[in-house]
Amino acid sequence: MKDVLAQYRLATERYYRPIGQEIELFAAAHARRMPIILKGPTGCGKTRFVEHMAASLNKPLITVACNEDTTASDLTGRFLLRGDSTEWHDGPLTTAVRYGAICYLDEVVEARPDTLVVIHPLADDRRVLPLDKRGELIHAHPDFQLVVSYNPGYQSFGKELKASTRQRFGAIDFQYPDEAAETDVVAHEGEVDRDIALKLVRIATQSRELRGRGLAEGISTRMLVHACGLIRGGIDAHAACALAMTRPLSDDDEVQSALDGFVRAQFGA
Repeated sequence: MKDVLAQYRLATERYYRPIGQEIELFAAAHARRMPIILKGPTGCGKTRFVEHMAASLNKPLITVACNEDTTASDLTGRFLLRGDSTEWHDGPLTTAVRYGAICYLDEVVEARPDTLVVIHPLADDRRVLPLDKRGELIHAHPDFQLVVSYNPGYQSFGKELKASTRQRFGAIDFQYPDEAAETDVVAHEGEVDRDIALKLVRIATQSRELRGRGLAEGISTRMLVHACGLIRGGIDAHAACALAMTRPLSDDDEVQSALDGFVRAQFGA
């Protein structure tokens, strides 16, 4: 029999630097197949954490990057034309439910409201997925686990999970690591000297203090790793920081000036 989930098995374990008890908490939740919400700012390591846990638990991982156009059909599946007839194709959520994988819905609050209705019966003790278009009710495979993530910062823009959804999940909070831990991550992932990593982290830390004062989000750990790649490739640190870190954040001249000041303070004029 063909291994449907073969393409979703991670060949190597992903590097992850734990901050608190998140590894132990996720492992305990997975043992009970408890659905989990990961909450935290953009680029703080939520997706990398899920990849790390799936690999360490030796479980296939199906990831869906949700956006404003993501519908329930995108998750569950749809009928597609094949020659003169139509043929049903399972969506990523249905594949995970049917065959037993961790299904990770990244930034789930971005998806259309009908997607949340679909996951409700999967996230309580029923563990079922109704496929109304097929007249089918799928009972989740024993290995299936549902994981979703979102950025609480979006709540200010009217995007948040309803209480009826939240209460079906356990939750783990994520924040950016402290200076020492984030420096470890950036140096490892960016393959740069610790001194460069530390300077980048300090720029990011200052930028995060501007959240709500001109910035919706500060510089993420992900952006720091991108800057490392540019610096490692021979790009000047100031130009690398502008390209990967400061210019993507804002078009406001005053904010950009402040960010450039943070860079100069670390790398010189």
